[in-house]
Amino acid sequence: MTKLTATRRQFFAYAAGGAAAATLSTPDDAVAQVATSAKIVIIGAGAGGTALANRLVNRLDGAQITLIDPRVDHLYQPGLSLVAAGLKPANYVVSKTTDWLPDDVTLIAEAAAAIDPEAKLVATASGQKVPYDFLVVAPGLVLDHDAIEGFSLDMVGQNGIGALYAGPQYAAATWKAAQSYTETGGVGLFTRPATEMKCAGAPLKHTFLIEDIARTAGTRGKLDVHYMSNNDSLFGVPIVSEKVRMLFGDRGISAEYSHVLRAIDAGAKTATFDTPSGAVTREFDYIHVIPPQRAPEVIRQSGLSWADKWTDQGWVECDKATLRHLRYDTIWALGDVAGVPKGKTAASVKWQVPVVEDGLIAAIEGRESTEAYNGYTSCPMITRVGRAMLVEFDYNNNLTPSFPGIIAPLEELWISWLMKEVALKATYNAMLRGRA
Repeated sequence: MTKLTATRRQFFAYAAGGAAAATLSTPDDAVAQVATSAKIVIIGAGAGGTALANRLVNRLDGAQITLIDPRVDHLYQPGLSLVAAGLKPANYVVSKTTDWLPDDVTLIAEAAAAIDPEAKLVATASGQKVPYDFLVVAPGLVLDHDAIEGFSLDMVGQNGIGALYAGPQYAAATWKAAQSYTETGGVGLFTRPATEMKCAGAPLKHTFLIEDIARTAGTRGKLDVHYMSNNDSLFGVPIVSEKVRMLFGDRGISAEYSHVLRAIDAGAKTATFDTPSGAVTREFDYIHVIPPQRAPEVIRQSGLSWADKWTDQGWVECDKATLRHLRYDTIWALGDVAGVPKGKTAASVKWQVPVVEDGLIAAIEGRESTEAYNGYTSCPMITRVGRAMLVEFDYNNNLTPSFPGIIAPLEELWISWLMKEVALKATYNAMLRGRA
């Protein structure tokens, strides 16, 4: 038996075992339900809010759980980079919000318009007042496309402009523009914002994938590929940044440091960047736009944001281990909106949800919480079609591999690609159900 064959068999054993466990049981099957009449409100029916709602239904008997979110569709956001590279159709990432919610949760299909943490009330867009004993804020984040002068989403797919983060239709339109670029060539600019952002590996994945697709098609020589980093690094974890730098060198991808996109002139096909030495304008044949990202306005206006850091972005002030608000002890932050140093990925949510769950139940029972979030973040860093690096790390930038001895975190492996292509969505779906 070759080493590769053994590795493949091991992978499928892990994947099959994990899927079976997720389907047949929940993590709390053996835990007795806690009787309570507590009113628990969750703002946001994304990955975090939905997973938490399902877990709380399993753990609590008699709780009134209300979820507030106007979105009809649930988006599997880790799949957007695959759609934008022509590897999946747009509908691959779309399901219905209600498909994932248990019967015992009340869904208010409106946006949260205001939060009063003193009165413990959430007001919805229609003016409905929803009281709570405990509140979890998990509304995700806002893509601030308006911050880029001259840019609007109706440009995506035209004039060589892509923007995969904006949603499935825009990811599909991004592939339209990117595919044309791989065929005709020219200058490609792949950007990253200066703010905190969800899945900081996504800009790199898109860069790698488009370059690789052109290479496979035999048109790589026509492309002049530039990655526009927002600072002096290519990734927040130094050892990963250095690996990416080496791969860029091998692939002929130019790294342009401290270039933050300020404006686009779609007609002239130019982009203006802020740099330490002043504004710089660059011509492009293809540009991938990732805008600044911020907390929703309802969070910022409700006084829940940090006052002394991320002041331009508004992330929720919370303890980085417990995710509990530092000034309002009946409020927790979850997912992208949490003001912690790491953790804006779906994999992070998987590890954050049990922490918030235990914090809530501990508060109901009058005990101290025993769970803590260590900043775990995972990025299946696709480096070419069929190859990826499974990068996992914590608050301290330590690599924290889930499969030591099987999946080397900084090697481009077929098995890591399969984790992204096959296993990740099944694990994500199990997480939504509260089973992973």
